[in-house]
Amino acid sequence: MSNALTDYLSKFTEADWLAAVDELLPCVHDVDKDALQIWFRFYPLDLKRYLDAAEDRAAAELGVALQGKFGLEDKIDSSHHFLYGHRYWKTVKAAIEAETVVFKESTPTLIEEIKAIGMAVAEKLHVERQMINAMVIIGLATLNQVGVEAFKAAPGEVEQPKGIMAKSPNAVIAERAKDDSQGLFGFLKTVNKKYSVAWENAKSHGKFTIVNEQEISSASSNDRSQNWQKQDERCWEGVVPVECVAASCGTCWVGVLGGAEKLTEVSRRERRAMKVFGYNQPEGDHPFLRLACQAKASGNATIVIPAWNAVFGKKVRGNVEDVELEPNTTSAKKLRETLAAAVSAE
Repeated sequence: MSNALTDYLSKFTEADWLAAVDELLPCVHDVDKDALQIWFRFYPLDLKRYLDAAEDRAAAELGVALQGKFGLEDKIDSSHHFLYGHRYWKTVKAAIEAETVVFKESTPTLIEEIKAIGMAVAEKLHVERQMINAMVIIGLATLNQVGVEAFKAAPGEVEQPKGIMAKSPNAVIAERAKDDSQGLFGFLKTVNKKYSVAWENAKSHGKFTIVNEQEISSASSNDRSQNWQKQDERCWEGVVPVECVAASCGTCWVGVLGGAEKLTEVSRRERRAMKVFGYNQPEGDHPFLRLACQAKASGNATIVIPAWNAVFGKKVRGNVEDVELEPNTTSAKKLRETLAAAVSAE
C-alpha cells in the first residue's frame, strides 16, 4: 500500500538520502552524528532496491555473497538501537504515521520535511530538535524501505536506556573518549597497554579487552565468554564476525561510534576492499566505518556490529573494476569462490 508520502519518498535515490544526511548533520547532536551516518551504511537503499528488483531473490543474494540478516522489515523498531535518540522512537514513529495521513502532493525538500516533523516531535517531548532530527530521517528512510503497512504494524516500543546510554548526551561522548587506566605508572609503559572495546549488535552489548596495537577482530576472538556462533553463525570466534582476517571477505566490517582517532589509519588495501564490498566507507584517515581485521587500537573504542555482510560494489554500485581477491585462509574456499563471482563481470 502506498500513499502520497511514500510516493514522495520513493523518488529519492540513496545518493539523495546521503546528501540530506550531510546537510542535516549540523542540526544533529554530536552524540548521534556518526551513528546516523553509520545507520545509512548498514541499511543501503541501493542494495535493497537491487535485491527487490531481482527475479530470483535467493540467486541475487548469492550473487553478492550476502551473509547474515539484511533488511529493515524485522528491525523497524530496533535498527537504530545504537543511537542516543532511539529513546524517542515511539513519538517519532507516531509523528511519521500521522504524516502519512496528512501529507499532500507537494514539492518540499527532504530536509524541509525532516525538520518539520522534528520540530513537532521536539515540542511534544520538550527536548532540543538536534536530539530528534536523526531519528526522523531514519524513520522516513525506514518507511521508504518497508512501506506503510509494515511501518504501522510495528509496535514502536523501545527498551529503557541502560548503562552509559542512560547518561546525558555529553556524558556519553565523554565516556566514549576515555581510555582505561594503565595504573599509577601507566605513562611509563610502551608495550602491553590494555584497553577496552565496547560493542553493540542487534541482540546485546558488552566489552572485550584489546592490547595496544592489536586488531579489533583478533582481540574479539580472544573473548570466549559466550557461544558467539549461537547468536550469529558468522561469528566463529568472538562477537565480531570474521572469516579471512586479510581484508578480503568483508565479514568484519563495523561502525565506530567512539575512538575512531585511536585506530590506525586506513590502509590502501582496506580502502580498496571497502569499495569492492560496497560499504561506502567515507574518506579520511579515521572514518566511522572500518574493517575490524585491519583496524589496530591504541586506546578505547566503541563499535556497532552490523547483522550482515556482502560484496556488492560492482553489481550494485557499479563503481568497481574487475579485481583479484586475495584471501589467505584455506577454510573459506567456498566463500572465496562466491566473492570472486560477486565481483567478476556479469
